[in-house]
Amino acid sequence: MSHKAGFVNIIGNPNVGKSTLMNAMVGEKLSIITSKAQTTRHRIFGIVNDEDYQIVFSDTPGIIKPAYDLQTSMMDFVKSAFSDADILIYMVEIGEKELKDEDFFNKIINAKIPVLLLLNKIDKSNQELLEEQVQTWQAKVPNAEIFPISALENFNVKEVLNRIVDLLPLSPPYYPKDALTDKPERFFVNETIREKILLNYDKEIPYAVEVETEEFLEDEKIIRIRSVIMVERDTQKGIIIGHKGAALKKVGMQARADLELFFDKQIHIEIFVKVNKDWRNNAFQLRRFGYNQK
Repeated sequence: MSHKAGFVNIIGNPNVGKSTLMNAMVGEKLSIITSKAQTTRHRIFGIVNDEDYQIVFSDTPGIIKPAYDLQTSMMDFVKSAFSDADILIYMVEIGEKELKDEDFFNKIINAKIPVLLLLNKIDKSNQELLEEQVQTWQAKVPNAEIFPISALENFNVKEVLNRIVDLLPLSPPYYPKDALTDKPERFFVNETIREKILLNYDKEIPYAVEVETEEFLEDEKIIRIRSVIMVERDTQKGIIIGHKGAALKKVGMQARADLELFFDKQIHIEIFVKVNKDWRNNAFQLRRFGYNQK
């Protein structure tokens, strides 16, 4: 057998560009991207297929110290990324000094599998700082191969992909060769709406929100979607809806535009807002939304 396949799991601090990298590797926007921390909540697979190999990339939440049950579940997704990785990508950005959790950092430097350290956002750097950063990380993570990249500008991403292919173990594919991700359509609807909330609302609102798609009906020309935005308090519901529904309408219009590109079909979407008190600390609700999978 000459076919290669493996799991390539991406970890790092919040906002270092993990989702941008995976989207660039896969060639599709599977992970939502904003400048706000905790944009990624789940572990999302993006699958790259070639005749001779299959790479299963895994985007994970940024590493944080959990403050409530939802964040604990998010960090469990990161822990799981260590257990099944064939190759580990540790992503840092120019100017970064350390991972925010010492236990995770120790797992990286003691990993028994190949580690690629990607020094991202070099488009915001100069040669002197870049060389200094490479030396710093070589000393901190001596078991890693270091690649300076710009995921946003797609610089050096192909070189990283080629190195991953070199390192893949011999294996049959884990997923059908036409698969792009392990997530269902409704997941991407939920995430697209949540991305628009992250972009349009401030303070605590985006972090108190979860989205659930109750209806996804597809025919030849149109997809009809009914989704619910869950918030924790009545005051948050009012803010999400906005004056005469204007804020919610804006979210719906932006989400529809992205979903029409993603699914390549006309989209009819209805979005409602409900209060689901303290869902972030409710074990039953977290399981319902795909967290707390242990």
